Amino acid sequence: MRRFLQRHVSQVALSPSLALIAIFLYGFIAYTAAVSTTNSKAFPRFDTFVGLEQYWRLFHTPRWHVAFTNMFLFGGLFLLVTISLGLLIAILIDQRIRAESFFRSIVMYPMAMSFVVTGIIWQWLLNPTLGIEVMMHQLGFESFRLDWLTNPDTVIWALVVAAFWQGCGLVMALFLAGLRGIDEDIWKAAAVDGIPAWRVYVFIVIPMLAPVFLTVVVLLSLSIVRAFDLVVALTNGGPGVSSDLPSVFMFDMAFRRTNLGLSAASAGVMLGTVLAILIPYLYVETRERA
Repeated sequence: MRRFLQRHVSQVALSPSLALIAIFLYGFIAYTAAVSTTNSKAFPRFDTFVGLEQYWRLFHTPRWHVAFTNMFLFGGLFLLVTISLGLLIAILIDQRIRAESFFRSIVMYPMAMSFVVTGIIWQWLLNPTLGIEVMMHQLGFESFRLDWLTNPDTVIWALVVAAFWQGCGLVMALFLAGLRGIDEDIWKAAAVDGIPAWRVYVFIVIPMLAPVFLTVVVLLSLSIVRAFDLVVALTNGGPGVSSDLPSVFMFDMAFRRTNLGLSAASAGVMLGTVLAILIPYLYVETRERA
C-alpha cells in the first residue's frame, strides 16, 4: 500500500478535486441536458420526456432569436473595439513613455471592479437625466443627445462601451506582454534599414503576436457567451428585450417564467457555443505543442 501511494501520490492528492469536478461540473452538465429533454416547469420532472421538443420550441421563440442575434452583434462589436483599442494602447505604452506604471494602472483599474459595479457606473453616466447628457447641456450644448439606454437601436453600444471599459485592461496587458517579448534585434535591424516604426508594427510585430490574438479572442468570446451581470445591472435586457442575451434569457426562463425545460435547452445551446470556441483553440494549442 505504501509503495502504491508513493508511486501514485499525485493522483491520490488530486482525486478529491477530480471527484468534485466530476460531480459539480460534468454531473450538472449531464443533469441540465437531461432536464432539457423534459417538460419541466417550476421544478424538474423526469416523468415527462419530450426528446428535443424544448430545442424546437427554443428556436421558434422570437425572444431567443433576439437574444442569440444580440450575442453575435454585441460580441462582434466588443471584440473589434476591445482588441483594436487595447492593442493601440499597448503599443503607445510600449514606447517607454514617462509614468508608464501610472498609465497602466489607470487602464487596468476597471478590472478590479465587478461587472455589476461597472454596469451601475455606466447606467449613471448614460442616464439622460443625470449623466453625460446633463453635463453637456450645462456646458451649453443644448442639442446634445445620448439616449443609448432608451433607444432600442443603440442600446447595444451601451453594453459594448461598458464591457470595453471593463475588459480593455486585460487585453492591453496581454498585448503589452507580447510586445515586450519581441526580440530587440528586430528593431535594431529595422532602424539600420531605415524602416518606419509603423511598418515594423504592421508587417512584422503584429503578425508575431498571433498567439496573443488567439488567446485574447478566446477569453473575450467566453466572456461574451457568459455575459449576464453587466446586462442586468446596465439595461436589464431593455428597452423591452432589445438588449437581451442568451444568459439573461436562460435566467428569466428558469426563475421568472418557471420554464426549466426551455431554460435548460438554452443552456445546452450556450454550452455548444462555448465548445465551438474552445475545441478549435485546444486543437491549435495541442497541435503546436506536438
